[in-house]
Amino acid sequence: MSLSIRNQFSGTVLSVTPGEVMATVKVRLDGGQEITAAITLEAVTELGIEEGSAVRTLIKSTEVALATGAVDGVSIRNRIPGTVTDVTTGGAMAGVKVAVAGGELTAAITKDAVTDLGLAAGAEVTALIKSTEIALAAV
Repeated sequence: MSLSIRNQFSGTVLSVTPGEVMATVKVRLDGGQEITAAITLEAVTELGIEEGSAVRTLIKSTEVALATGAVDGVSIRNRIPGTVTDVTTGGAMAGVKVAVAGGELTAAITKDAVTDLGLAAGAEVTALIKSTEIALAAV
């Protein structure tokens, strides 16, 4: 199945913490980063997700925020460091490609944010992704 979601990374489930309706799933990406996805408990069961499972993480580019400095006092758990490789700007929006360990991440942010942050190839950034914005696919 082909998907329009730009950001797809393979990984291995480290742990599953179930709640009444939702579960948090910690995944070690093939690039070495650890991320957390919050998905329904029903999805965990239907996909057979458990410790050691191979999964593909799916992250829409519109759900990736970028920071150029230290990130403190924020509830976002998923913070992936990288280097900007390309910035493509349009009338209002921009696509920013970021090299991260194990691949490339794309962020769709406003053109104003690109200007305000001074983003250009070579800039060091941290990609921020809420755990509720990460989908998982069983492989």
